[in-house]
Amino acid sequence: MLQLQVLRQDPKAVKEKLAIKHFADTGLVDEIIALDDERKRLQLESDTTQSKINAASKEIGQLMAKGEKDAAEAKKQEVAALKTALQPIADKLAATEKTQNEKLVLLPNLPSSKVPAGKTPADNIMVKESGTKPTLPAGSVPHWDLIKKYDIVDFETGAKITGSGFPLYKGKGAKLQRALIQYFLDYNTAAGYTEYLPPFMVNEATAYGTGQLPDKEGQMYHMQADNFYMIPTSEVPVTNIYRDEIVKEDSLPIKMTAYSPCFRREAGSFGKDVRGLNRVHQFEKVEIVQLVHPEKSYDVLDEMVSHVEKLLNTLELPFRILRLCGGDMSFASALTYDFEVYSAAQEKWLEVSSVSNFETFQTNRMKIRFKDANGKSQLVHSLNGSSLALPRIVACLLENNQTADGIKLPAVLHSYFGAGSISLPSLNYELY
Repeated sequence: MLQLQVLRQDPKAVKEKLAIKHFADTGLVDEIIALDDERKRLQLESDTTQSKINAASKEIGQLMAKGEKDAAEAKKQEVAALKTALQPIADKLAATEKTQNEKLVLLPNLPSSKVPAGKTPADNIMVKESGTKPTLPAGSVPHWDLIKKYDIVDFETGAKITGSGFPLYKGKGAKLQRALIQYFLDYNTAAGYTEYLPPFMVNEATAYGTGQLPDKEGQMYHMQADNFYMIPTSEVPVTNIYRDEIVKEDSLPIKMTAYSPCFRREAGSFGKDVRGLNRVHQFEKVEIVQLVHPEKSYDVLDEMVSHVEKLLNTLELPFRILRLCGGDMSFASALTYDFEVYSAAQEKWLEVSSVSNFETFQTNRMKIRFKDANGKSQLVHSLNGSSLALPRIVACLLENNQTADGIKLPAVLHSYFGAGSISLPSLNYELY
Protein backbone atom coordinates (compact mmCIF):
# COMPACT_ATOMS: atom_id res chain seq x y z
CA MET A 1 0.00 0.00 0.00
CA LEU A 2 1.36 3.41 -0.93
CA GLN A 3 2.07 5.85 1.88
CA LEU A 4 -0.18 8.90 2.03
CA GLN A 5 2.74 11.29 2.35
CA VAL A 6 4.07 10.04 -1.00
CA LEU A 7 0.78 10.94 -2.69
CA ARG A 8 0.56 14.33 -0.99
CA GLN A 9 4.17 15.26 -1.61
CA ASP A 10 3.97 15.19 -5.42
CA PRO A 11 0.65 14.00 -6.86
CA LYS A 12 1.75 14.78 -10.42
CA ALA A 13 4.84 12.57 -10.12
CA VAL A 14 2.74 9.77 -8.62
CA LYS A 15 0.35 9.89 -11.58
CA GLU A 16 3.25 9.82 -14.04
CA LYS A 17 4.68 6.72 -12.35
CA LEU A 18 1.28 5.02 -12.28
CA ALA A 19 1.05 5.66 -16.01
CA ILE A 20 4.27 3.65 -16.50
CA LYS A 21 2.37 0.69 -15.03
CA HIS A 22 -0.54 1.55 -17.32
CA PHE A 23 -2.85 2.16 -14.37
CA ALA A 24 -5.78 3.99 -15.92
CA ASP A 25 -7.62 5.43 -12.93
CA THR A 26 -5.06 8.04 -11.87
CA GLY A 27 -7.96 10.23 -10.68
CA LEU A 28 -7.94 8.02 -7.56
CA VAL A 29 -4.90 9.99 -6.39
CA ASP A 30 -6.94 13.21 -6.23
CA GLU A 31 -9.86 11.40 -4.58
CA ILE A 32 -7.60 9.98 -1.88
CA ILE A 33 -5.99 13.35 -1.18
CA ALA A 34 -9.44 14.99 -0.96
CA LEU A 35 -10.56 12.27 1.46
CA ASP A 36 -7.41 12.85 3.50
CA ASP A 37 -8.20 16.57 3.69
CA GLU A 38 -11.69 15.70 4.93
CA ARG A 39 -10.25 13.19 7.39
CA LYS A 40 -7.91 15.83 8.80
CA ARG A 41 -10.77 18.34 9.12
CA LEU A 42 -12.95 15.81 10.94
CA GLN A 43 -10.04 14.76 13.16
CA LEU A 44 -9.46 18.39 14.16
CA GLU A 45 -13.16 18.87 14.85
CA SER A 46 -13.21 15.68 16.90
CA ASP A 47 -10.10 16.65 18.86
CA THR A 48 -11.46 20.14 19.53
CA THR A 49 -14.80 18.78 20.75
CA GLN A 50 -13.08 16.18 22.93
CA SER A 51 -10.84 18.91 24.38
CA LYS A 52 -13.93 20.92 25.32
CA ILE A 53 -15.44 17.82 26.96
CA ASN A 54 -12.26 17.25 28.97
CA ALA A 55 -12.07 20.88 30.07
CA ALA A 56 -15.74 21.00 31.06
CA SER A 57 -15.44 17.69 32.95
CA LYS A 58 -12.53 19.09 34.91
CA GLU A 59 -14.57 22.19 35.77
CA ILE A 60 -17.41 20.00 37.10
CA GLY A 61 -15.09 18.55 39.71
CA GLN A 62 -13.85 22.00 40.70
CA LEU A 63 -17.38 23.41 40.98
CA MET A 64 -18.55 20.46 43.08
CA ALA A 65 -15.57 20.97 45.40
CA LYS A 66 -16.70 24.59 45.89
CA GLY A 67 -20.27 23.53 46.56
CA GLU A 68 -21.58 25.25 43.42
CA LYS A 69 -24.01 22.48 42.52
CA ASP A 70 -26.14 24.50 40.10
CA ALA A 71 -23.13 25.59 38.08
CA ALA A 72 -21.80 22.03 38.13
CA GLU A 73 -25.16 20.73 36.88
CA ALA A 74 -25.10 23.26 34.04
CA LYS A 75 -21.64 22.03 33.06
CA LYS A 76 -22.89 18.46 33.08
CA GLN A 77 -25.57 19.45 30.59
CA GLU A 78 -22.90 21.14 28.47
CA VAL A 79 -20.78 17.95 28.52
CA ALA A 80 -23.79 15.86 27.55
CA ALA A 81 -24.50 18.14 24.59
CA LEU A 82 -20.85 18.01 23.49
CA LYS A 83 -20.83 14.20 23.66
CA THR A 84 -24.00 14.09 21.58
CA ALA A 85 -22.36 16.35 19.00
CA LEU A 86 -19.16 14.28 19.02
CA GLN A 87 -20.77 10.98 18.01
CA PRO A 88 -21.78 11.92 14.43
CA ILE A 89 -18.32 13.46 13.94
CA ALA A 90 -16.70 10.21 15.08
CA ASP A 91 -18.97 8.19 12.81
CA LYS A 92 -18.19 10.36 9.81
CA LEU A 93 -14.48 10.24 10.60
CA ALA A 94 -14.53 6.42 10.73
CA ALA A 95 -16.46 6.23 7.45
CA THR A 96 -14.06 8.64 5.75
CA GLU A 97 -11.01 6.67 6.94
CA LYS A 98 -12.62 3.44 5.70
CA THR A 99 -13.37 4.88 2.26
CA GLN A 100 -9.91 6.39 2.02
CA ASN A 101 -8.25 3.06 2.82
CA GLU A 102 -10.49 1.17 0.38
CA LYS A 103 -9.38 3.51 -2.40
CA LEU A 104 -5.73 3.58 -1.32
CA VAL A 105 -5.36 -0.21 -1.62
CA LEU A 106 -6.52 -0.01 -5.25
CA LEU A 107 -3.34 1.83 -6.24
CA PRO A 108 -0.44 -0.39 -7.38
CA ASN A 109 3.09 0.17 -6.19
CA LEU A 110 5.04 2.91 -7.95
CA PRO A 111 7.70 1.62 -10.34
CA SER A 112 11.36 2.30 -9.75
CA SER A 113 13.15 4.73 -12.04
CA LYS A 114 14.91 1.66 -13.52
CA VAL A 115 11.63 0.25 -14.87
CA PRO A 116 11.45 0.57 -18.68
CA ALA A 117 8.34 1.86 -20.39
CA GLY A 118 6.27 -0.70 -22.22
CA LYS A 119 3.03 -2.65 -22.16
CA THR A 120 3.79 -6.27 -22.96
CA PRO A 121 6.51 -8.89 -22.37
CA ALA A 122 7.94 -7.91 -25.78
CA ASP A 123 8.96 -4.60 -24.17
CA ASN A 124 11.02 -6.20 -21.38
CA ILE A 125 14.75 -5.56 -21.47
CA MET A 126 17.15 -8.48 -21.64
CA VAL A 127 19.89 -7.91 -19.08
CA LYS A 128 21.89 -11.07 -19.67
CA GLU A 129 21.87 -14.39 -21.49
CA SER A 130 23.99 -17.26 -20.23
CA GLY A 131 24.74 -20.82 -21.27
CA THR A 132 24.57 -22.67 -24.57
CA LYS A 133 21.33 -23.89 -26.07
CA PRO A 134 21.65 -27.67 -26.49
CA THR A 135 21.43 -29.44 -29.81
CA LEU A 136 19.04 -32.34 -29.28
CA PRO A 137 19.48 -35.75 -30.88
CA ALA A 138 17.15 -36.95 -33.60
CA GLY A 139 13.82 -38.15 -32.27
CA SER A 140 13.82 -35.80 -29.27
CA VAL A 141 10.41 -34.96 -27.85
CA PRO A 142 8.95 -32.38 -25.44
CA HIS A 143 8.63 -33.14 -21.73
CA TRP A 144 4.94 -34.09 -21.88
CA ASP A 145 5.99 -37.08 -23.99
CA LEU A 146 9.08 -37.79 -21.88
CA ILE A 147 7.12 -38.00 -18.64
CA LYS A 148 4.99 -40.76 -20.20
CA LYS A 149 7.98 -42.54 -21.67
CA TYR A 150 9.77 -42.61 -18.32
CA ASP A 151 6.55 -42.99 -16.29
CA ILE A 152 7.40 -40.19 -13.85
CA VAL A 153 4.39 -37.83 -13.98
CA ASP A 154 0.78 -38.90 -14.41
CA PHE A 155 -1.63 -36.13 -15.39
CA GLU A 156 -4.53 -38.49 -16.08
CA THR A 157 -4.58 -39.95 -12.58
CA GLY A 158 -4.01 -36.50 -11.09
CA ALA A 159 -7.12 -35.34 -12.95
CA LYS A 160 -9.05 -38.35 -11.62
CA ILE A 161 -8.00 -37.59 -8.05
CA THR A 162 -8.55 -33.83 -8.19
CA GLY A 163 -8.93 -32.24 -11.62
CA SER A 164 -6.96 -31.00 -14.61
CA GLY A 165 -3.76 -29.16 -13.77
CA PHE A 166 -2.93 -31.31 -10.72
CA PRO A 167 -0.01 -33.60 -11.70
CA LEU A 168 0.74 -36.83 -9.86
CA TYR A 169 4.50 -37.32 -9.55
CA LYS A 170 5.56 -40.92 -9.18
CA GLY A 171 8.70 -43.00 -8.83
CA LYS A 172 11.75 -41.15 -10.12
CA GLY A 173 9.58 -38.12 -10.88
CA ALA A 174 8.68 -37.77 -7.19
CA LYS A 175 12.30 -38.42 -6.25
CA LEU A 176 13.51 -35.69 -8.62
CA GLN A 177 11.08 -33.25 -7.03
CA ARG A 178 12.39 -34.10 -3.58
CA ALA A 179 16.01 -33.85 -4.75
CA LEU A 180 15.49 -30.41 -6.26
CA ILE A 181 13.66 -29.08 -3.20
CA GLN A 182 16.39 -30.28 -0.85
CA TYR A 183 19.16 -28.92 -3.07
CA PHE A 184 17.50 -25.50 -3.39
CA LEU A 185 16.98 -25.25 0.38
CA ASP A 186 20.57 -26.30 1.08
CA TYR A 187 21.83 -23.76 -1.44
CA ASN A 188 19.80 -20.99 0.20
CA THR A 189 20.64 -21.83 3.80
CA ALA A 190 24.34 -21.96 2.87
CA ALA A 191 23.93 -18.33 1.77
CA GLY A 192 22.61 -17.31 5.19
CA TYR A 193 18.86 -17.75 4.73
CA THR A 194 16.93 -19.23 7.67
CA GLU A 195 14.66 -22.07 6.61
CA TYR A 196 10.95 -22.07 7.48
CA LEU A 197 8.14 -24.49 6.80
CA PRO A 198 5.05 -22.22 6.89
CA PRO A 199 1.32 -23.02 6.93
CA PHE A 200 -0.03 -23.61 3.44
CA MET A 201 -3.28 -21.78 4.21
CA VAL A 202 -3.44 -18.16 5.36
CA ASN A 203 -6.09 -15.84 6.73
CA GLU A 204 -7.38 -12.71 5.05
CA ALA A 205 -5.06 -10.34 6.94
CA THR A 206 -2.02 -12.30 5.76
CA ALA A 207 -3.15 -12.33 2.12
CA TYR A 208 -3.86 -8.61 2.38
CA GLY A 209 -0.42 -7.92 3.85
CA THR A 210 1.55 -9.07 0.81
CA GLY A 211 -0.87 -7.57 -1.73
CA GLN A 212 -2.76 -10.70 -2.85
CA LEU A 213 -5.93 -9.05 -1.59
CA PRO A 214 -7.77 -7.20 -2.94
CA ASP A 215 -5.84 -7.63 -6.22
CA LYS A 216 -5.81 -11.40 -6.79
CA GLU A 217 -8.92 -12.90 -5.18
CA GLY A 218 -9.81 -14.79 -8.37
CA GLN A 219 -6.39 -16.45 -8.55
CA MET A 220 -6.49 -18.05 -5.09
CA TYR A 221 -8.40 -21.05 -3.74
CA HIS A 222 -10.67 -19.81 -0.95
CA MET A 223 -11.95 -21.92 1.95
CA GLN A 224 -15.17 -20.03 2.58
CA ALA A 225 -16.17 -21.84 5.77
CA ASP A 226 -13.01 -20.68 7.55
CA ASN A 227 -12.14 -17.69 5.32
CA PHE A 228 -8.69 -19.16 4.65
CA TYR A 229 -6.78 -18.98 1.36
CA MET A 230 -4.46 -21.62 -0.11
CA ILE A 231 -1.11 -19.90 -0.63
CA PRO A 232 -0.01 -18.98 -4.18
CA THR A 233 3.60 -18.86 -2.91
CA SER A 234 5.38 -19.17 0.45
CA GLU A 235 6.26 -15.47 0.16
CA VAL A 236 2.80 -14.79 1.60
CA PRO A 237 3.09 -16.55 5.00
CA VAL A 238 6.85 -16.01 5.34
CA THR A 239 6.77 -12.22 4.88
CA ASN A 240 3.90 -12.02 7.37
CA ILE A 241 6.00 -13.62 10.11
CA TYR A 242 7.04 -10.10 11.12
CA ARG A 243 3.66 -8.41 10.61
CA ASP A 244 2.89 -5.74 13.25
CA GLU A 245 6.40 -5.97 14.70
CA ILE A 246 9.21 -3.50 15.28
CA VAL A 247 12.46 -5.30 14.50
CA LYS A 248 15.88 -4.21 15.72
CA GLU A 249 17.87 -2.25 13.17
CA ASP A 250 20.94 -4.38 13.80
CA SER A 251 18.91 -7.52 12.97
CA LEU A 252 18.54 -6.38 9.35
CA PRO A 253 18.72 -7.91 6.83
CA ILE A 254 16.35 -10.71 7.83
CA LYS A 255 16.86 -13.53 5.31
CA MET A 256 14.25 -16.31 5.04
CA THR A 257 13.72 -19.27 2.73
CA ALA A 258 10.87 -21.76 2.53
CA TYR A 259 9.58 -24.66 0.50
CA SER A 260 5.88 -24.99 -0.13
CA PRO A 261 3.38 -26.30 -2.60
CA CYS A 262 1.74 -23.41 -4.41
CA PHE A 263 -1.90 -23.25 -5.47
CA ARG A 264 -3.18 -21.06 -8.30
CA ARG A 265 -6.61 -21.21 -9.86
CA GLU A 266 -5.65 -19.38 -13.07
CA ALA A 267 -3.72 -22.15 -14.77
CA GLY A 268 -4.82 -20.85 -18.17
CA SER A 269 -6.42 -22.50 -21.16
CA PHE A 270 -5.12 -25.69 -22.68
CA GLY A 271 -2.75 -25.52 -25.63
CA LYS A 272 0.91 -25.68 -26.55
CA ASP A 273 1.95 -22.81 -24.27
CA VAL A 274 0.35 -24.34 -21.17
CA ARG A 275 0.78 -28.02 -21.97
CA GLY A 276 2.30 -30.51 -19.52
CA LEU A 277 4.23 -28.85 -16.70
CA ASN A 278 4.29 -25.42 -18.33
CA ARG A 279 1.35 -24.26 -16.23
CA VAL A 280 -0.47 -26.15 -13.50
CA HIS A 281 -2.78 -25.45 -10.56
CA GLN A 282 -0.48 -27.00 -7.94
CA PHE A 283 3.31 -26.93 -8.03
CA GLU A 284 6.32 -26.88 -5.70
CA LYS A 285 8.56 -23.88 -5.18
CA VAL A 286 11.38 -22.74 -2.93
CA GLU A 287 11.27 -19.03 -2.12
CA ILE A 288 13.71 -16.50 -0.70
CA VAL A 289 12.49 -13.41 1.21
CA GLN A 290 14.44 -10.53 2.73
CA LEU A 291 13.45 -7.67 5.02
CA VAL A 292 16.10 -4.98 4.73
CA HIS A 293 17.09 -1.42 5.58
CA PRO A 294 15.52 1.00 3.04
CA GLU A 295 18.91 2.40 2.06
CA LYS A 296 20.19 -1.04 1.08
CA SER A 297 17.26 -2.67 -0.69
CA TYR A 298 18.46 -2.17 -4.27
CA ASP A 299 21.91 -3.52 -3.42
CA VAL A 300 20.14 -6.52 -1.87
CA LEU A 301 18.01 -6.90 -5.01
CA ASP A 302 21.20 -7.19 -7.07
CA GLU A 303 22.54 -9.76 -4.58
CA MET A 304 19.37 -11.84 -4.84
CA VAL A 305 19.49 -11.75 -8.65
CA SER A 306 23.10 -12.94 -8.50
CA HIS A 307 22.09 -15.67 -6.02
CA VAL A 308 19.47 -17.09 -8.42
CA GLU A 309 21.82 -16.71 -11.39
CA LYS A 310 24.49 -18.83 -9.69
CA LEU A 311 21.88 -21.44 -8.76
CA LEU A 312 20.78 -21.78 -12.38
CA ASN A 313 24.40 -22.06 -13.47
CA THR A 314 24.82 -25.10 -11.22
CA LEU A 315 21.88 -26.76 -13.00
CA GLU A 316 23.72 -26.31 -16.32
CA LEU A 317 20.67 -24.78 -17.97
CA PRO A 318 20.79 -21.91 -20.51
CA PHE A 319 18.93 -18.92 -19.12
CA ARG A 320 18.34 -15.23 -19.58
CA ILE A 321 17.53 -12.39 -17.20
CA LEU A 322 14.89 -9.79 -18.10
CA ARG A 323 14.08 -6.47 -16.45
CA LEU A 324 10.32 -6.16 -16.67
CA CYS A 325 8.63 -3.16 -18.23
CA GLY A 326 5.86 -1.28 -16.43
CA GLY A 327 3.03 -3.09 -18.19
CA ASP A 328 4.39 -6.56 -17.35
CA MET A 329 5.06 -5.99 -13.64
CA SER A 330 3.02 -7.23 -10.71
CA PHE A 331 0.68 -5.00 -8.73
CA ALA A 332 2.99 -4.85 -5.70
CA SER A 333 6.44 -4.68 -7.29
CA ALA A 334 8.66 -1.63 -7.70
CA LEU A 335 11.24 -3.47 -9.82
CA THR A 336 11.29 -7.07 -11.05
CA TYR A 337 13.82 -9.28 -12.80
CA ASP A 338 12.53 -12.45 -14.45
CA PHE A 339 14.65 -15.52 -15.13
CA GLU A 340 13.75 -17.65 -18.13
CA VAL A 341 15.25 -21.05 -18.98
CA TYR A 342 15.47 -22.26 -22.57
CA SER A 343 13.38 -25.30 -23.42
CA ALA A 344 15.15 -26.98 -26.31
CA ALA A 345 12.35 -29.35 -27.30
CA GLN A 346 9.74 -26.61 -27.24
CA GLU A 347 12.19 -24.04 -28.66
CA LYS A 348 10.99 -21.36 -26.27
CA TRP A 349 11.95 -19.56 -23.07
CA LEU A 350 10.08 -20.51 -19.89
CA GLU A 351 9.91 -18.29 -16.80
CA VAL A 352 11.28 -20.04 -13.70
CA SER A 353 11.89 -17.16 -11.26
CA SER A 354 10.94 -13.59 -10.48
CA VAL A 355 13.04 -11.49 -8.11
CA SER A 356 11.38 -8.29 -6.92
CA ASN A 357 11.83 -5.29 -4.66
CA PHE A 358 8.54 -4.12 -3.14
CA GLU A 359 10.12 -1.24 -1.17
CA THR A 360 7.55 -0.27 1.51
CA PHE A 361 4.44 -1.38 -0.39
CA GLN A 362 4.01 -4.63 1.55
CA THR A 363 5.55 -3.52 4.84
CA ASN A 364 3.24 -0.50 5.04
CA ARG A 365 0.29 -2.90 4.96
CA MET A 366 1.93 -5.21 7.50
CA LYS A 367 3.42 -2.43 9.67
CA ILE A 368 6.88 -4.04 9.74
CA ARG A 369 9.15 -1.33 11.14
CA PHE A 370 12.47 -0.67 12.79
CA LYS A 371 13.69 2.21 14.96
CA ASP A 372 16.62 4.17 13.58
CA ALA A 373 19.47 5.71 15.60
CA ASN A 374 17.23 8.68 16.47
CA GLY A 375 14.48 6.43 17.81
CA LYS A 376 12.20 7.17 14.87
CA SER A 377 10.15 4.27 13.45
CA GLN A 378 10.67 3.51 9.76
CA LEU A 379 9.24 0.89 7.45
CA VAL A 380 11.64 -1.80 6.27
CA HIS A 381 11.77 -2.80 2.60
CA SER A 382 10.69 -6.30 1.52
CA LEU A 383 12.08 -8.36 -1.36
CA ASN A 384 11.41 -11.87 -2.60
CA GLY A 385 12.41 -14.27 -5.32
CA SER A 386 11.79 -17.78 -6.61
CA SER A 387 14.75 -20.01 -5.86
CA LEU A 388 13.34 -21.89 -7.72
CA ALA A 389 9.91 -22.90 -9.08
CA LEU A 390 10.08 -26.58 -10.00
CA PRO A 391 7.70 -27.45 -12.88
CA ARG A 392 9.48 -25.63 -15.71
CA ILE A 393 12.90 -26.46 -14.26
CA VAL A 394 11.90 -30.13 -14.42
CA ALA A 395 10.53 -29.66 -17.95
CA CYS A 396 13.81 -28.14 -19.15
CA LEU A 397 16.00 -30.65 -17.32
CA LEU A 398 14.11 -33.48 -19.03
CA GLU A 399 14.02 -31.93 -22.50
CA ASN A 400 17.53 -30.47 -22.66
CA ASN A 401 19.26 -33.57 -21.29
CA GLN A 402 17.45 -36.36 -23.14
CA THR A 403 19.64 -38.99 -24.77
CA ALA A 404 19.13 -42.43 -26.25
CA ASP A 405 20.17 -43.92 -22.90
CA GLY A 406 18.04 -41.77 -20.59
CA ILE A 407 17.85 -38.32 -19.02
CA LYS A 408 21.23 -37.10 -17.82
CA LEU A 409 21.11 -34.96 -14.68
CA PRO A 410 23.50 -32.12 -13.78
CA ALA A 411 26.36 -33.19 -11.51
CA VAL A 412 25.12 -31.09 -8.59
CA LEU A 413 21.97 -33.27 -8.34
CA HIS A 414 23.66 -36.68 -8.39
CA SER A 415 24.07 -37.02 -4.63
CA TYR A 416 20.55 -35.70 -3.98
CA PHE A 417 18.91 -37.95 -6.57
CA GLY A 418 21.12 -40.93 -5.87
CA ALA A 419 21.99 -41.39 -9.54
CA GLY A 420 23.36 -39.47 -12.50
CA SER A 421 20.43 -40.09 -14.81
CA ILE A 422 16.81 -41.17 -15.15
CA SER A 423 16.63 -44.43 -17.04
CA LEU A 424 13.72 -46.10 -18.77
CA PRO A 425 11.38 -48.10 -16.52
CA SER A 426 11.82 -51.84 -16.51
CA LEU A 427 8.38 -52.36 -18.03
CA ASN A 428 7.91 -51.47 -21.67
CA TYR A 429 5.70 -48.37 -21.60
CA GLU A 430 4.56 -47.41 -25.07
CA LEU A 431 4.84 -43.71 -25.96
CA TYR A 432 1.44 -42.40 -26.94
